[in-house]
Amino acid sequence: MAKGYLALVLHAHLPFVRHPEHAWSLEERWLYEAITECYVPLIWVLEGFLRDGVKARLTLSLSPTLLSMLTDPFLLERYRRHLDKLSELLAKETERTANTPFERVVAMYRERFGRLRQTLESYRWKLVEAFRRFKEAGILEIITCAATHGYLPLLMVNPAAAKAQIAVAVDLYRRIFGHNPSGFWLPECAYSPGIDTYLKAHGIKYFFLDTHGVLFASHRPRFGVFAPIYCPSEVAAFGRDVESSKQVWSAKEGYPGDFDYREYYRDIGFDLDYDYIKDYIHPDGIRVATGLKYYRITGKTEHKEPYVPEWATAKADTHAGNFMFNREHQIRYLCRFMDRPPIIVAPYDAELFGHWWFEGPQWLDFLVRKIVFDQQIIELVTPSDYLQRHPCNQVATPCASSWGNKGYHEIWLCGANDWIYRHLHWAADRMTELARRYPESEGWLRRALNQAARELLLAQASDWPFIMATGTMVEYAIYRVKTHLNNFLELYRQITGNCLKPDFVEELEYRHPIFPHIDYRIYATPDP
Repeated sequence: MAKGYLALVLHAHLPFVRHPEHAWSLEERWLYEAITECYVPLIWVLEGFLRDGVKARLTLSLSPTLLSMLTDPFLLERYRRHLDKLSELLAKETERTANTPFERVVAMYRERFGRLRQTLESYRWKLVEAFRRFKEAGILEIITCAATHGYLPLLMVNPAAAKAQIAVAVDLYRRIFGHNPSGFWLPECAYSPGIDTYLKAHGIKYFFLDTHGVLFASHRPRFGVFAPIYCPSEVAAFGRDVESSKQVWSAKEGYPGDFDYREYYRDIGFDLDYDYIKDYIHPDGIRVATGLKYYRITGKTEHKEPYVPEWATAKADTHAGNFMFNREHQIRYLCRFMDRPPIIVAPYDAELFGHWWFEGPQWLDFLVRKIVFDQQIIELVTPSDYLQRHPCNQVATPCASSWGNKGYHEIWLCGANDWIYRHLHWAADRMTELARRYPESEGWLRRALNQAARELLLAQASDWPFIMATGTMVEYAIYRVKTHLNNFLELYRQITGNCLKPDFVEELEYRHPIFPHIDYRIYATPDP
């Protein structure tokens, strides 16, 4: 019998990006890259578990915005065209790199792209159906996240805004998977007391926090983060294990920085002559990453050596063994002080695996197989599994926290982004006003009210203040916040002025069709 548990948790999220008004959208490539490098390779790993009878248990959070994009025919058609262009480029690269040190790497990409297309076609380009298959097979526990990844502690100035983020997410999950989710990924693991009561109202059984969110709870947790605590609302909070997290996500101290792994920042979109690569980058001549990267990290140097796939695979195997070895010793040590098997919670952004860390899916494959077949100390579980086996846990209120830099709310509320919140709070108050003022509606009025709710939710995404704080693509983040708030303001003006313009409403529905079943009246519901 295993002495302890390991809960591997992957959080898959992208902001809702959809630009039918442009023939070519730079930001839509975030989705294309994630499908190509992360989501499909993860499906390959899970398919291997099913094929080989590997009794894996993993937890996967699929954000509502990501689910919406993965089921959007418009975006999937654009991705199909993107993949066609990449295949065309790869054919040219096969000829160009023949008899060079990069020939083997290009052959690897050629095999991957062929398999990628086969996988997409086998699921009829509906990747959500793949994840549903693994859920029904018992490999995955799929949970949800806030509707547009809104930063809940900063939205609670108007509780209706935070509640709507949760309600819309649960409704979408139920429509896709047929039942309510058991778990909830708090965006950025950001918590403040009271959020758990809103989760409880929607049947959520557990959520995740960063380490200090549990350790600094209202009562000192007897078992630290190696057992969950129950909030007074009876919703369980699982804390992140520091040691296992850093080994995986840190490029400086963890596995992804190994010199044999693929170098993320060298891409032929930037390296090759413009005349050769121009048909595969932005039409305006802006160089972008193609995903074809031929070098390994090599070292802390500008000089990079060619990538050797076999070396990287061997290193992923070694690192998986090292991770398991460390968890075995960790569990042996913890067992001396606990009256129950410890649970090590290891949550990561899913996009780390395959996108930032190209060999990440291989590492995950090796790790799960080693745990299942090569040892008897660790058992893979989901948080639901743990709560079923160990329903009696300490009660305490977690402290306000996040997993951002310095551990609290500074990243999402700083000098670079603080200007957005007075507008978000004003809009949330007006949305609550509209929901209460029009408890019943139909026709264009109902459509306008529902679209106003969509625009508010999209403006609230935590991705925008994060981008502003970190200084990457700031103009786009500002554009998105202002666009959605201006759309909301105009809808509010038309609704309250009884001067609706159907063409305007219809245009917004076309551009931002997320959450087609949304009911604006969620903003009028009383506190639980």
